[in-house]
Amino acid sequence: MLCRAVKSTFMELLKIGKYEFSSRLITGTGKQVPYPLMRQCIDAAGAELVTVAMRRIPQDEPAGMTLLDNLTGLNLLPNTALCFTAKDAILTAQLAREALQTDLIKLEVIGDQDTLYPDNEELLIAARELVKDGFTVLPYCIDDPIICRKLEDLGCAAVMPLAAPIGSGQGIRNVTNLQIIIEKANIPVIVDAGVGTASDAVIAMELGASAVLMQTAIFGAKQPVQMAQAMKLAIHSGYLAARAGRIPKKLYATASSPDTGLVEAR
Repeated sequence: MLCRAVKSTFMELLKIGKYEFSSRLITGTGKQVPYPLMRQCIDAAGAELVTVAMRRIPQDEPAGMTLLDNLTGLNLLPNTALCFTAKDAILTAQLAREALQTDLIKLEVIGDQDTLYPDNEELLIAARELVKDGFTVLPYCIDDPIICRKLEDLGCAAVMPLAAPIGSGQGIRNVTNLQIIIEKANIPVIVDAGVGTASDAVIAMELGASAVLMQTAIFGAKQPVQMAQAMKLAIHSGYLAARAGRIPKKLYATASSPDTGLVEAR
């Protein structure tokens, strides 16, 4: 069941297909973080939508103490992590729909075990089939404007280009590509993977991203709850700055006080 999105006084609702969210920060649920701390971080971040890796959900947890029990009241975004073929990703998505009663799916089709970069060819195959099957598809993809355009043309509800390799904390490595993707897209662009700290989230939002997804940056911090709070503020700050309109960059200095129209002292 969807949480009712309460419109912020300064942020518009994030619209992904038929869904609406008041938060533009999406979090993961992995990294073997104790469930109470995980939930505390999610709440501190103000996240309403959280990813769940279907192939990593523990099967032997006591009733009432499972991962899903600790995500009550949140919107679940199942993902196809650990899938290396379109066939496996499609099957995992179908199982997720049955198990979690949602058509939302974060589509991952990994092409390389070391970099965890997506396999573009298999990703497009899986996206095409899942869109036809009625899923609201959010594909994790490389920061390539062409791939993002093709995924949009297939009917994906959003695109999720990586900022840097998953869990690397390097921040946005290719600002130019990301900016092109955002400017060309007619669907939400959610920056996914590689965020390391709050300034990375600010940059993503200042570029015009619709949202940011993060996991390691929060759960891997020395003070996870504090970092979650920082990320929430970063999303708000970047969102406002993008709409405020920054001053143009100049090569030379411009005096803060005008030097014209002044009365000469006698």
